[in-house]
Amino acid sequence: MLTSPYQQEQHEAILMASTHIDTLFSGQIEALKTASCEYLMFRDDVDAFLNAYFATVCTQKCFQNNLSACCSREGIITFFADIVINALFSTSDERKFLLTVLQKPNAGPKCVYLGPQGCLWRIKPIVCQMFLCDAAMIRIFSDNSTAESAWNVMKNREKQFTWPNKKVLFDDLETFFINAGHASSLMYLHNSPGLLLVKKRAGL
Repeated sequence: MLTSPYQQEQHEAILMASTHIDTLFSGQIEALKTASCEYLMFRDDVDAFLNAYFATVCTQKCFQNNLSACCSREGIITFFADIVINALFSTSDERKFLLTVLQKPNAGPKCVYLGPQGCLWRIKPIVCQMFLCDAAMIRIFSDNSTAESAWNVMKNREKQFTWPNKKVLFDDLETFFINAGHASSLMYLHNSPGLLLVKKRAGL
C-alpha cells in the first residue's frame, strides 16, 4: 500500500520548511521565532481555555472512544505557516519523526498525525486547535454563557494571525519562504482564490 497524495503533500511541505530553516543563520531563526511570539501566547490562551472547559468532555466522549470528528483521516487542513511554526519550535528528531510517519501508509480511520497520546505535532495546526464539535459546544455553552463569550473572543483573536485583511503572521511566513524561492500548495494565503480576494479587497 502506497502513501496517499495527502501524505505526500504534507511530507513535501514539512521537508521543505525543515530543510530551509536548517540553512538559516541563528539570527534569522530568532527573528522568525520572535515574530511568532504573540501567536504562541494566543495558542497558550486557547490551550488554557480548552483545558478548563472541554478537556474532560472531549477526552472521555471522543478521543478515548475513537469518535472524534476533529481527528478524521486526511480531514485536517494545514496551512504552510502551521508547518513553519511547528518546525521552528520542534527538535530535529521531532521533525524527522513526522516525516517518518508520513512515509507509512495510513489505512485507519484517523489522522496520520494522531498517536496514542494525541497529536504528534509540538504545535498542532490552528484548524485542529480551534475545532469544537457541535455536541461539545452545546454541552458546555448551553449553561455557561461566560465560556461561550470567551470562545468567541478566541475566534476573533485567531483572525489576527490567519485572516489576511491586514498584515498577518501566516501571510508573512509564506512570503518569507516564497522570497527564498520555495512554493507549496499549502500556501493558501497566496494560492486560495477566496483568501486572495480578501487581500485584494483590503488593498494588500
